[in-house]
Amino acid sequence: MIFFASVAKSTGSYLVYSMNRYDENGVLRNTGVLLGRNGETVGMYDKNYPTIGEIEGGIMPGTSVPVFDCDFGKLAIAICYDLNFDKLRERYVALDPDVIVFPSAYHGGFVESIWAYSCRAFFIGAISGRGTHSQVRDPLGEIIASSTNYFNYTVANINLDYKLVHLDYHRGKLKNLKKKYGHSVQITEPGGLGVVLVTSENEHVGVKEMLKEFDIEAVDDYFRRSHLVKKQNEH
Repeated sequence: MIFFASVAKSTGSYLVYSMNRYDENGVLRNTGVLLGRNGETVGMYDKNYPTIGEIEGGIMPGTSVPVFDCDFGKLAIAICYDLNFDKLRERYVALDPDVIVFPSAYHGGFVESIWAYSCRAFFIGAISGRGTHSQVRDPLGEIIASSTNYFNYTVANINLDYKLVHLDYHRGKLKNLKKKYGHSVQITEPGGLGVVLVTSENEHVGVKEMLKEFDIEAVDDYFRRSHLVKKQNEH
């Protein structure tokens, strides 16, 4: 812990790492620790879904799902085997984190993309072991940075002033948005999904203001409206 604290402090960075620890009640946990820029502990997440082997070895599951307020946004943690459980993912969907950090010995494959897209969050996978890649995924589930066979780390700049937007009813509006704001707005379309990632890079106008200006719904507002229309027309 002292080493990680020194790295966080010397680089002025937030840092996440995982470890086994005994909590204040003497219960053994597999814990993700978030350190702040000064090296101090910001918070801890106890793995909700340890493996059967971990539990048989004495590690007990946590039950809380904290989301930590950082100076850049809201950060959540999931650990390794956690990724397999929809109930945990759905709790995070409700909490709306901006970034999910995933320290793990298991990659998860396309499930990382499911978490990123359904949580509308950037997903940072820090994967141990040879032959696996640590990757950063955007809220569309697309890989934007990855470690390689040559380098076991990766770096990405991410912008948290973003919203997901469905293409329905919005194609012309998105075209007009891009026409007005040019390079200061990015509209990322991955294909196949029908949803785009709108990101403001404008110093004076945030993405929420941009969408409001052009009467563009965020994707979850559109889905909720679709659900309401469906309910109103059920017979």
